[in-house]
Amino acid sequence: MEYIKLSNGVEMPTLGYGVFLVSPDECERCVSDALSVGYRLIDTAQAYMNEEGVGNAWRKSSLKREDLFLVTKVWISNSGEGRAAKSIDESLRKLQTEYIDLLLIHQAYGDVFGTWRAMEKAYRDGKVRAIGVSNFQAGRFVDFAHFVDVKPMVNQLQCNTMAQQTSIQPVLAETNTKMMAWGPLGGQGVDGIVKSELLSGIGANYGKTAAQVALRWLTQRGIVAIPKSTHKERMEQNLNIFDFKLTADEMDQIATMNQHDTGTVNFGDPQFVKYLIETYG
Repeated sequence: MEYIKLSNGVEMPTLGYGVFLVSPDECERCVSDALSVGYRLIDTAQAYMNEEGVGNAWRKSSLKREDLFLVTKVWISNSGEGRAAKSIDESLRKLQTEYIDLLLIHQAYGDVFGTWRAMEKAYRDGKVRAIGVSNFQAGRFVDFAHFVDVKPMVNQLQCNTMAQQTSIQPVLAETNTKMMAWGPLGGQGVDGIVKSELLSGIGANYGKTAAQVALRWLTQRGIVAIPKSTHKERMEQNLNIFDFKLTADEMDQIATMNQHDTGTVNFGDPQFVKYLIETYG
């Protein structure tokens, strides 16, 4: 496993297992499988409704808590200083842990500044080792980061070979904020990645699949990737990417795949924002 160092010195694995859209009933089994094949970073969220499954899985494993990196996110319905503080304690209970390794604001809406104050306090109190945001586009990120005391250590965004998020990278670099990629194999556009002739051709040089090349491309850029699969064999395959390194030319070739730099979800769309606020706010 390779690691990146966050701005406060915390080391974070560059590859983890994500449980978005993993049902509560399946989550414990899936996370147990992921841990058994070698994953040590698990990414969940309050809104996924499966934090308990993550907690049950790691507690039943033989792993020490310090060998795990647990990530969760505060949802819009828990935004604001008071509600966020209570939700952090609830996440700790569900995850069956005394601390969370990385806590993120899930969406850039609601009382994000109040939420951040609660997160800063949790960070100072040792309940959280690192704090950051998720789905904050460039302009929103700049505004937010300017006014908070502790700068976000991570911004989790949709990022993959077809949505490369190149334009926001200089913005994040100003605050030494690392990028974490959800949908690293494309999400709804997964076929465009796993069936890519370019990625498959490059992978043939190393005995790797297109998906493995896509994940390696991210980690070589210093981006943390959290692929999801409910199949143990695929989990193993996704994890097996650290025994080869792409050349500079191959990295450049893959960069030509970029189709929608900021991702396929328009988080600034007024109708989308209205939906989030009215449904969950």
